[in-house]
Amino acid sequence: MNNRALIVSMENFYSDADLNKRNGVKRDTRRLHKILSKLGFSVHIRTDIDTNEIYEAFKAESKKTVKECFVGVISSHGEEGVVFGADGRPVKLATIYSYFGSPSMADKSKLFLIQACRGHVLDAGAEVETDSSFSEEEDGMSELFSIPSDTAVMYATSPGYGAFMHPLGSVLIQTLCDLLEEEGGPDLEITRLLTRLNYQVAYNFESRGKLLGGKKQMPCFVSRFTREVFPFMNIQQQMT
Repeated sequence: MNNRALIVSMENFYSDADLNKRNGVKRDTRRLHKILSKLGFSVHIRTDIDTNEIYEAFKAESKKTVKECFVGVISSHGEEGVVFGADGRPVKLATIYSYFGSPSMADKSKLFLIQACRGHVLDAGAEVETDSSFSEEEDGMSELFSIPSDTAVMYATSPGYGAFMHPLGSVLIQTLCDLLEEEGGPDLEITRLLTRLNYQVAYNFESRGKLLGGKKQMPCFVSRFTREVFPFMNIQQQMT
């Protein structure tokens, strides 16, 4: 039995969804797949799937057990509390998290990475279209209450703010990959790893260009762990 990861990535959307193509998603997905596989995870990738398929993919994963850890990654356009399927309809993150309170995932470590906007505001207060779409905000408190025990959720940005997507990949996922490739990176306890990820993105990233030049991004995470967890420590193959 292995640890498992499910990566759900949205690059292209239906023509009537009115959502822009997200260049850079393939680069994120390929790199994360390579690194997690080397760390002993069985990785399943789903791309450009609709809302119902996203729900079904995570529900199916929640019914299986893992050796120690499950990692779920969602990369799409989003708003506070939701991400969007290829059909442009919202997927409630609270529903996704709630699946993993199942008996098969009891006492297993769960980590979710959400690469999506949670609003339109950037650090300087400018409103732009980045990784976001225009929809009503969901109740953030219900989302937090839906996170089961032994789970951490890493968001690309703080509530209300936009997250950057670049043709070379997102700053959140590319920085996480950098950390996991560093010597000693996979040996970090999860809260130390996520705190280091926060620091690297917040202090080392700055957007460029006339419109968005100088804007920053501040990730944040929520943890419901009551013990130390080392989800990436048991390396099956040496990183090369």
